[in-house]
Amino acid sequence: MVKLTQNIEAAFQAERTAGAGDQYGDPTPNAALVHLGLLDTFDPRSVEMNITPVASIGQSTESFHAGGPIAVNVPIKVACQGTGTGWQELIGRAIGGTTITNPIPHALTNNVDSMALLVRDNSNSEFTAVSGVVPNEVTLEADYTTGGFITVDALCTGFFTEDGDGDANFTETSPSNEFINVNYSSSNFPSAPSADPLLPIDLTVSAGLTATKGILNIDGPDTESYVEIGERYMRLFDTDGNLDTSVGTSGIIDLASGNGATIGDGASAGATGGLTKIIATDSNWSGGPISSSNSLASTNLLKGIYNTNSARNILMADNMSTSFDNLKTVKLMIKNNNVPISGTSTRNSVTKFLAHNKISRGLADVTLEISMTAEDETFYDKYVAGETIPLIRLDFGATYGSIALTNGTITAFSRPMSGAGEIVDTMTIKFRGAGDYKNFSAFAISADWTLNTT
Repeated sequence: MVKLTQNIEAAFQAERTAGAGDQYGDPTPNAALVHLGLLDTFDPRSVEMNITPVASIGQSTESFHAGGPIAVNVPIKVACQGTGTGWQELIGRAIGGTTITNPIPHALTNNVDSMALLVRDNSNSEFTAVSGVVPNEVTLEADYTTGGFITVDALCTGFFTEDGDGDANFTETSPSNEFINVNYSSSNFPSAPSADPLLPIDLTVSAGLTATKGILNIDGPDTESYVEIGERYMRLFDTDGNLDTSVGTSGIIDLASGNGATIGDGASAGATGGLTKIIATDSNWSGGPISSSNSLASTNLLKGIYNTNSARNILMADNMSTSFDNLKTVKLMIKNNNVPISGTSTRNSVTKFLAHNKISRGLADVTLEISMTAEDETFYDKYVAGETIPLIRLDFGATYGSIALTNGTITAFSRPMSGAGEIVDTMTIKFRGAGDYKNFSAFAISADWTLNTT
């Protein structure tokens, strides 16, 4: 019988999240897995062994092949469907998890967040397991011209891939040759998400084109104190670089809900006092609004890391009212340039020479490509002047969260014209975060949703 893609579905479990969890490439099976979502393209068996041919005098071709490391790659293209499913995990793990109550894609990290996949062929209930799946290059794409779903296309590396012997038990004992050596036979393979996949019209792309005003004035306890501002949370750190648990909720302030959702007046109780009142209440910190900024949304502060050794003003996008209208395509790309480290691993008395025995995070490149019907010279003028776009937000709606991109530079702009044709602007924007302290560029991208830990 020929193999049919209609019979294939995939589920996953978290392997390592925010630097915690199972060992990379060696998952502990969970009782319940999470469905990967509506698959477009997928290959859990993309395997290549690096062979070195050895030539010999007197032979017509190489007479020996020296086996090198086995490279497992896992290309995945999935629709943006449901919460906590494959699309959010792939984007979130490409950014990296930071534990703030729960792990979220707060900023780019040095962690390698990996997943384990279990793939089922529904025609014969055969399974394939892939461990150590790490998103390296992830592309979110919305095409407004074709009417398709929003998709996430991820080029992932894998530790190893293995087929089961007719079931989900990869702990075969006779003969003992299973390398992954996990047993998913007691795990619940989940149903597919019931939510409709997101359409391009479900995505709102907005921008704050200027950030000329300091909105929040803040002063910390000493020279080494600082604050982090992400899409959802602000974190305040004391002179020793630890979270200052005396301010906010154990050093954390929610910028999207509760009293911290607006800048506030810094003096009144509750929501009227806002974010600045939460900060000013602590004896070690002082904070206040600047000018008439009381009602402005705290989420529009520029994302980054700011040193608070003395009173300083933190900028906010003047407004987020500029929307990208008449869009053709939106493409957000996160390229981590991960560094694979080859080596040998032994599992279940089986030794393998693996190309992705370890993975080291590389230097990330965060890029947004937009094409839309030309309207005016706003973005071209920014390109010519070399000005940054302080904040761009990709908002998927209240249920699905958002992605903030900070301090973008337009690196390419084109406006081709043809007879009696529509004029379309196409631009490429790269992001670098805001701030002046530590690894502030990690906040080039920050997202608001929770990552799975099991």
